[in-house]
Amino acid sequence: MTVAVLRSLRFRLPAFFLASIVLSGLVAAAIAFRLLDSYTLSRARADLNRESTGLTELYAYWTANSNQPLPGAQLARASGDHLYFIRANPGFALFPGKAPKFEVLSRRTVPVDEMRKGKTVTFEFVPPGQHRRYIAVAKPLFLGPEKNFFGAIVAARPKNQLGTRVVPLVGRLGLALLGGLLVAGLLAVYLTSRITRPVRQLSRVADDIAEGRRDVEIPRVPGGGEIGHLADRLGQMTSRLAEAEQRERNFLMTVSHELRTPLTAIRGHVEALREGLVRDEGTSLDVIAAEASRLERLVGDVLDLAKLDAHRFALTREEVDMERVCERAYSAFGEEARRRGIDYRQEVAARPVIVTDGDRVLQIITNLLSNAFRWTPDGGRIELALDASNGNVAVAVDDTGPGVAPQDRERIFRAFWSRGGGGGTGLGLAIARELAEALGGRLELVSEIGRGSRFELMLPADEPS
Repeated sequence: MTVAVLRSLRFRLPAFFLASIVLSGLVAAAIAFRLLDSYTLSRARADLNRESTGLTELYAYWTANSNQPLPGAQLARASGDHLYFIRANPGFALFPGKAPKFEVLSRRTVPVDEMRKGKTVTFEFVPPGQHRRYIAVAKPLFLGPEKNFFGAIVAARPKNQLGTRVVPLVGRLGLALLGGLLVAGLLAVYLTSRITRPVRQLSRVADDIAEGRRDVEIPRVPGGGEIGHLADRLGQMTSRLAEAEQRERNFLMTVSHELRTPLTAIRGHVEALREGLVRDEGTSLDVIAAEASRLERLVGDVLDLAKLDAHRFALTREEVDMERVCERAYSAFGEEARRRGIDYRQEVAARPVIVTDGDRVLQIITNLLSNAFRWTPDGGRIELALDASNGNVAVAVDDTGPGVAPQDRERIFRAFWSRGGGGGTGLGLAIARELAEALGGRLELVSEIGRGSRFELMLPADEPS
């Protein structure tokens, strides 16, 4: 049997069940044997007590109604057990002649003083010259008109003979135990097979997923429970893996396109300059510089995302004037706003100074403004607002773009996800939300289709001490 089989749940569960059943059966058998032994011993004592009582009554009746003593042989024939007697007076002849199976016991064998009080005594002893141990019941004899104590009649039985009554019962119990173990084993194998079947199916599905398959069918688990919950979670995980891989493929295609476009422009202008085909070299150099900046931004976004995913970016907390940070971000887009005729405004309702990472806050606001300019048409409106209340600092960016559909309002914060037609790599908002959460804040979206969107950055107002 291979190690894999021994370690499998299909083998270990029946083995555990059978071991538990065998252990329980052995304990039950030991208890049953002890109870049977106790019952047999109690039954034997009761039989011996009844027998010794009958014999003493018979002897008393005989001696009271006959001039002759009761022959010992006749008394012995009336009993199926070993008979003994104890003499209270060494000179007293309890029976005339020889009595088969009727022997004299030493007075030290049993407490005679107890029998003088009329008590029946139960005891164990080893007869002289023997090795077997006997269980016995001694009944006192009181004879004559004055009821004098003359001795006791003892009915005894070897203890090893008591087991002959228990052995057949033990055999039957053993057979019953074996039968129960067989039935329990078959039942355990059957139940284990039913219980582990969905686990084995899910294990095979997990192996397929690990090998890269995403078109696997998750088996339905009847009855639900923990295994059903596991199947549901596995299905959700598979769907999310497929979505993540699709987003990654889309991202790679987008990045490839974004890299190819500026590289093509740069290469074209460089070759034209080299061959002397460009009359206005300054214009070509401006194009090359702009496309190089575009490449730099793209590479920077990819690096930022990688650091965020690996939690390897550093935060430098210091006193930050939020009005100054907003002014820097606002002024960076002033030229584009004038060129496109966008109504570009800044509203400052408060001038908070907080302890945070100013560069990261500037990066978040810049990403939000970049997203707003990407989606706001020429002649539209964009507003950057700063406020502080209830222990929080709020930086809001409003635009008059097309808005975000309800089903996309969480997706736009995912890495690699991008709405069609807007350009970009789909990294800016993902980076902004990750940075906001790293700073102890949050980034929220309120949007209405056809009327625009509002992105609001909320940061804790940790004032400098």
